[in-house]
Amino acid sequence: MGKDTRKNAGKKKVRTTHLPAGAGDLLRRFPDIWDAYAQLGELCSEAGPLDARTRHLVKIALAAGVGSEGALHSHVRRGLAEGLDPDQIRHVALLAIPTLGLPGAVRTMTWIDDVLGAKPKKAARKR
Repeated sequence: MGKDTRKNAGKKKVRTTHLPAGAGDLLRRFPDIWDAYAQLGELCSEAGPLDARTRHLVKIALAAGVGSEGALHSHVRRGLAEGLDPDQIRHVALLAIPTLGLPGAVRTMTWIDDVLGAKPKKAARKR
């Protein structure tokens, strides 16, 4: 048999089950573009030494930095699925205070709590 010349032959198809409306529309209208984008994300994830949990913490921080609520929600959910503890995820919002300022960090914590649900009890003050 000859070489397979079909468009995208042999390329791995990547699909996501839970997508926001806009991303779902893009997937349905332009599946090849979505697959290429998803494959790029996988290649970037696998290109370095960080484990999946650490990568999700980094992605949460990056989403917070650019103000992307949808991406932050997605990476909180995915981080939880990888075994991240809610307190580890919330720590990202605290680390954001010096860089993003208090309003940016509060926004980040609010978005994290959108996914995590109930807010944690107040930490005891160290004296």
